[in-house]
This record gives sequence, C-alpha cells and structure tokens, in this order.
Amino acid sequence: MISFEKQVAEIKNCRLCEKHLPLGPRPVFSIHPESKILVVGQAPGTRVHATGIPWNDPSGEELRRWLDVDRETFYDPSLFGIMPMGFCYPGRGKGGDLPPRPECAPQWHELLNKWMPNIQLVLLIGAYAQTYYLGKERKRNLTATVKSFQEYLPDFLPLVHPSPRNRRWMKTNPWFEDEVVPFLQMKVKEILEK
Repeated sequence: MISFEKQVAEIKNCRLCEKHLPLGPRPVFSIHPESKILVVGQAPGTRVHATGIPWNDPSGEELRRWLDVDRETFYDPSLFGIMPMGFCYPGRGKGGDLPPRPECAPQWHELLNKWMPNIQLVLLIGAYAQTYYLGKERKRNLTATVKSFQEYLPDFLPLVHPSPRNRRWMKTNPWFEDEVVPFLQMKVKEILEK
C-alpha cells in the first residue's frame, strides 16, 4: 500500500487536466491523517495558485472569521484538512473564475478521505461541493440547502462561499450571520478542544 507522503506527492504532481488549465497545473490542498475538520471548497483563485496556500485571499479571511480561528490554527493540517472540488486554478470565464475541473473530485476525493479517519465535520462550501457530497439530499438551491444546515449534521455543514462577490447574498440573508455562523463557531470550538 502507498504511504500517505507518496499519495500526497502523487496528487501534487497530477497532470490529469493540464491541457485545460491556463496557468498550468498546481494542485493546492492540505490534509493530514489527524485532520479533524475538512474544508471542501471550489477551486483555487489566481492568488492561491500563485502562492500555493489554500484560502490565502479575502475569501479565506472571511472564512476564518466565520470559523473564529486564526491563520495558524486554520493552516494546521492536523486540525483542518483543506480539499477543493478542483485542485488547480480553472481559468476565468465571463462572470468570474470557471467552475472547478470535473476530473479532480472523482479522481482524488474518496482516496484522500480514506487518509483522514478522524474527520468530525465536513464544511461544504458552495454549490459544487454541496452537489457532489449531498447529491439528492441537496435542496432546490444553495440558499435552501444552507438554510437547512441542521438536516445534514453531524457529518456535513453546507455554507455559502465567503467570497466578497457574495456580499449581496449576505445582506439579503441575514439569518446566515445570525444563525449559521454562531453555530459553526460553536461546533468548530467544540471539535478543536477535544
């Protein structure tokens, strides 16, 4: 059986969808066999691609605020595993970044999840992660899915993407900051203090 280190190295060298990537392949993820909380996002943006550090952008700052954790805690892979739906920057479309490449999740997620037996909560950030992990259990749209977050516990907690582009969504859905964020912070604190 392949070692954890070799598995990570294999994925870091993945070239599966290279011909579709405008900036070339640079898989960005961070996992550890002791990870307690798994963050499943969309795909790296250009800043994350350039630095190779997941959530190293304004979206990451907002996510860490929601979680009520500092950078050091967030980037400790024995606490937080970070695995996007697409591991590489997918390129730009008309309304922003393109969707995550469809090859990544089926190729790598199940395999990487097996390396993290201590995961107590999976944060499903955005519609792509929610569609993949919740399947038919997902509601008619992202808002309804996130609003029904209690239904997916204890395994999953669906969240909207913390992108600055979602400020309008935040304003029209104040229940998210009032109900979901405090619950998320309580749950994260509870897991990290075990």
